[in-house]
Amino acid sequence: MELHTIQIAIVAALIVVGSAFLLVGTIGLLRLPDVYNRMHATSKATTLGAASIFLAGFVHFDAQAEGLSSLVGILFLFVTAPTGAHMISRSARKMGVEFGLGEQWPTQPADDDTAADADTD
Repeated sequence: MELHTIQIAIVAALIVVGSAFLLVGTIGLLRLPDVYNRMHATSKATTLGAASIFLAGFVHFDAQAEGLSSLVGILFLFVTAPTGAHMISRSARKMGVEFGLGEQWPTQPADDDTAADADTD
C-alpha cells in the first residue's frame, strides 16, 4: 500500500469516529432529561468528536500551516469545553435548576469548626 492511501484511510477513519461521537452527543442533547445530563453528553462527546475531526485535518495537511492550526484547534477545544461545561453547571445550580428523575444534590460535609461548635452546645 502506498503512503497516500494509508493517509486517506486514517483521515476517513478519524472523520467517521468524530462524526459518531458528534451524533452520540446530539442524541444525548435531545434525549436526556435535565440540563446537567445534557451538558455532560454534549461536552464530552462533542469534544472527542470535534477533536477527531481536527486530528483528521492535521493528518491530511501534515505539519504545515493548516495542520498546525488543527492542533491549535484541538488545544483550544480541550481548554474551553470543560470550562464552559463547568460554568453552565455552576450557573444552573445557582439558579436552582433541579436534577431530573428525582435526584438530589449530595449533602455538604460540615466544616470542622461548625461540627466542634455543635458538639459543645
